[in-house]
Amino acid sequence: MLKLFNTLTRKKEEFTPLVKNRVGIYSCGPTVYDFAHIGNLRAFLFADILKRTLLYNGFEVKHIMNITDVGHLTGDRDMGTDKLEQAAREKQKSAWELASYYTDAFLHDLKSLNILNADKFPKATDHIKDMIKLIEVLEKKGFTYRTTDGIYFDTGKLPDYGKLAKLDIEGLREGARVEVNPDKRSPTDFALWKFSPSDSKREMEWQSPWGVGFPGWHIECSAMSTKYLGQPFDIHTGGIDHIPVHHTNEIAQSEAAYGKPLANVWLHSEFVVIDETRMGKSEGNLLTLEELQKRGYSSLAYRYFALQAHYRSKLNFTWEALEGAQNALNNLYAAIAEYKEPQIGCAEFESQFLEAINDDLDTPKALAVMWEVVHSDYPGEAKLQSILQFDKVLGLSLAETRRKLLKPIPDDVEKLKNQRDKAREEKKWQLSDELRKKIKKSGYIAKDTDHGSVLSASPSPGPDEE
Repeated sequence: MLKLFNTLTRKKEEFTPLVKNRVGIYSCGPTVYDFAHIGNLRAFLFADILKRTLLYNGFEVKHIMNITDVGHLTGDRDMGTDKLEQAAREKQKSAWELASYYTDAFLHDLKSLNILNADKFPKATDHIKDMIKLIEVLEKKGFTYRTTDGIYFDTGKLPDYGKLAKLDIEGLREGARVEVNPDKRSPTDFALWKFSPSDSKREMEWQSPWGVGFPGWHIECSAMSTKYLGQPFDIHTGGIDHIPVHHTNEIAQSEAAYGKPLANVWLHSEFVVIDETRMGKSEGNLLTLEELQKRGYSSLAYRYFALQAHYRSKLNFTWEALEGAQNALNNLYAAIAEYKEPQIGCAEFESQFLEAINDDLDTPKALAVMWEVVHSDYPGEAKLQSILQFDKVLGLSLAETRRKLLKPIPDDVEKLKNQRDKAREEKKWQLSDELRKKIKKSGYIAKDTDHGSVLSASPSPGPDEE
């Protein structure tokens, strides 16, 4: 029995899909104006564990993740400049080029972390007509009004606005928690369509019934989720930072337009923090996956690190903790390399693993069960069978890594090893180091002993890392 914590009800509930054995998931994707940092990536790792858990339970899953390539302003409540256009000016690129570049970089990060691809990654710029159509529905129902800078949603006409975040509407003061906009009827009203500036031309702008402009940030997710999953659909995911503004506004405009829920279950992952401070651009403490790799850590070490905390708990990042995760992962790789081919698994542990992962995706407990298997008295082939089953959820690429570790060492790598041993005998340390790097680049590690070096395949750094 799979139970999930629904942010909307603040309760852990038994999950039942709208259509038997079929689940629709919509995940809020990246705004592609820069590289995703490891805090961003935690939300996508969490969505991947959710998807893998559903598949593990026998559900058919349809997963949609949007790409925000227009409309997300530097102030989340519709003030400031478009993040894409601002970044494009700073980097002296076109907004279209920049969006394409960082979309590719994001997809590369997903692959490196062994995150299953969504069934579709719809881009905001490809769905302008769908957004305009939704705004027209809201306009006909009387939920919109016009200001000097755009078309806004009137939150005052929706009695339960803010229910996801349990917002204190009366307590919100313009200029305190939200930006000042004298044209808005209420501090919580939000833009559906923004007008292009009269004194300059935007790179990304479109004709609409209200004038030339571009969509607000929130409208894209309502339009695209409904287009690909219908309304309501089963599960909506995102980071906890989406609750007070973005997801609250998605719910408002979707329910106002169609008179029914947008999604039945809302799931949110917590922040990655450094010294108790949220990781973010404004905080100046960003770390990308590439930076971790440059320090010698694999992407899958970060995945393992994230699995050690429950998705609804803050994840405190330290280099020491990442080192521990890398070591644990390497130990796991070494253990499974010694096991014979998998046979009937360890039933009692497989039952415990399923119970853990079905209890609101309890990955720390699931990892603990896996290590209990490693240290158990079961035969290696039984351990391997269960561990590979667990990895269908954990996503640590164990089967692929095991195949690599067991693969015969190529003759050319053996030749490099012999050349290095000779260089070490002759105390040619620079040449020895160069040959060690060549060996490592070939996917092997040379471990020095009193009787020369011993070659072993290096654990896989990730599905798409050098």
